[in-house]
Amino acid sequence: MTPWSKDLAHRKLTGVCAGLANGFGLSRVTVRVVALLALILVPPLALAAYLLAVLIMPPRRELKRWLD
Repeated sequence: MTPWSKDLAHRKLTGVCAGLANGFGLSRVTVRVVALLALILVPPLALAAYLLAVLIMPPRRELKRWLD
């Protein structure tokens, strides 16, 4: 399992931010806030990067842990 996979168990839209948070060892909220700020400050670049990540990152299929 690579650290660069979408986290489908904790996703809000596609699981990209949750997957990046798991890969970097950060909070999912932190990554989502940074992504939102990037979308506000540089919308074309942030949207292009997000869509590219949606297409490139493979899904990671695992059951959601109830103790998270």
